[in-house]
Amino acid sequence: MKKAFAILIFAVLFSSCVHIESAWTSLTNRSETDDEADRVVNAITPEQEYVIGRAVAANILTRYRIVTNRPALTSYLNLIAQALIVNSSSPETFHGYRVAILDSDEINAFATPGGHIFLTRGLIDVATSEDTLAAVIAHEIAHVQLRHGIRAIRNDRFAQVILDGITSFADMVSPNAELARTLNDSVNEIMGTMVTNGFSQVQEFAADSEAQRILVAAGYSPFALIEMLHILEEVQPSRPGGFNTTHPTPALRISNIQRAALSHRRVADTRSYREDRFSAIR
Repeated sequence: MKKAFAILIFAVLFSSCVHIESAWTSLTNRSETDDEADRVVNAITPEQEYVIGRAVAANILTRYRIVTNRPALTSYLNLIAQALIVNSSSPETFHGYRVAILDSDEINAFATPGGHIFLTRGLIDVATSEDTLAAVIAHEIAHVQLRHGIRAIRNDRFAQVILDGITSFADMVSPNAELARTLNDSVNEIMGTMVTNGFSQVQEFAADSEAQRILVAAGYSPFALIEMLHILEEVQPSRPGGFNTTHPTPALRISNIQRAALSHRRVADTRSYREDRFSAIR
């Protein structure tokens, strides 16, 4: 119980029935026509999603430290994110999107429900252009907007609470003991999916496809994600963990999005305009 309350308090400070069970259990391996699963997910309000996401972010920060001595780089990544977000299908969240750098050589990235995006220092170091950085950020934005983190929750007690409509924003910020335990279980399920097991292949492919649409809409290269995946394909064998354990292979992902990228090949190539600012920030 104390652990549950601690996670939720940390999260707030960081920010200033059988059919229900069946719906949750099938969320990560369901067909897109599963109306019951959609009903559960869609019943979660933006405010509730924000609180869950803050708690997940707090958990991530018990495993990694944030880089605090590169404010210009952090600002740069957030500006890239904003350019992508305003060109996405869901530019608004309850408390906005934020990007932070994790102090780790591991090549990885995470996005929590509600819009917290974390890129490791190792991933940033292997990026070769602003466009390849934007590709990673767009992929994480896609996970948020497709609500893949929320879909990782399989806790039928939490589903019942949500569908009963009895959980207000205030209740989630200052939960009673039972709700705190339920929230803690749900946060742990999201963490297990994001950090340990990874999203399903279908979800990763969906995030890649959505990321590609966002990139093109924002004026980035339609081939940026493929370029980044080629980089990962080259460097991953020498870097254990990270994307190696939580994502499909780069080759599979490239094969999945290559045709869509080629359909945008007539888009004007404006990468040269971004080379100076990328070089300056590195």
